[in-house]
Amino acid sequence: MKKKLPPLNWLRAFEATARHLSFTHAAVELHLTQAAISQQVKGLESQLGMPLFKRLPRGLELTDAGKGYLPVVHECIRRLATATDEIFGQGKARLLTVRANLVFLTNWLAPRFHRFRERYPDIGVRFTSNIWLDDGGKEADMEIRYGKGQWPGLASDRLSWDELFPVCSPKLTSHQELPNRPDQLSDHTLLHVIGYEEGWGYWLDQIGFTHVKSRYELQFDTLISALEMARQGEGIALGRTSLVKDMMAKQELVSLFEFRVPTSEAFYLVRPEYKYLHPHAEIFRAWIVEEAWQEREDVQHMA
Repeated sequence: MKKKLPPLNWLRAFEATARHLSFTHAAVELHLTQAAISQQVKGLESQLGMPLFKRLPRGLELTDAGKGYLPVVHECIRRLATATDEIFGQGKARLLTVRANLVFLTNWLAPRFHRFRERYPDIGVRFTSNIWLDDGGKEADMEIRYGKGQWPGLASDRLSWDELFPVCSPKLTSHQELPNRPDQLSDHTLLHVIGYEEGWGYWLDQIGFTHVKSRYELQFDTLISALEMARQGEGIALGRTSLVKDMMAKQELVSLFEFRVPTSEAFYLVRPEYKYLHPHAEIFRAWIVEEAWQEREDVQHMA
């Protein structure tokens, strides 16, 4: 049979006493008397059916049960205090923090972000790049990352449904003629992006040109770098529909062939699966998912 949850004031008394190992110091922190703190801790021990402290001649010491209980109680109180302050607190505005894949932020999100600001002018957003594993010690509310949508402990919303196809500047800097067939790619510089499963080899396999091997290649650790080099005429990159649409509309990039391969990888908005999500984060999530689905519907209607 499950035990009934203890009163919150008993848990606060236990947590403060455990941190200070003193009824007196806990009483000062919580603005109560020492007797009140001691009584609340006794009430908690009575309900739980075991002691949480050893009463020593010169202070207190946590029992094994107390040591095991303290981290959970401390984290719950901390999260409750944080959520209360964020939702109901007055004063400084809270910035929503989003770690973002740089090419998606630059080519997809940035051109649309004015719509979010117009609709939610009071929500401040802090964007950080997820190029590096470490985020400077600052925890993000959510993240935009590339993959197949399955990450342990994370819930995800899909943001892109792309097709892969070669793109390049209308006039390559080498002044070579643009290739008319995939087998002519071997005479051109291909721009590879490290870390993407669905790269040049995947695209060539899917269209039946596995034998094509480029004699020249450049490698990059970000897709945004490869697309910029393609725009500058330094080679041919694999474009993804959602990321090159605007550059193609401006004639900065052109598509070379009719061969287009649907991706199984995509951009996703991810967040911790079982963690409190601030209301501003929920608003941003609903907005960006709506934008993504609207674009998908627009593309389907044009097809």
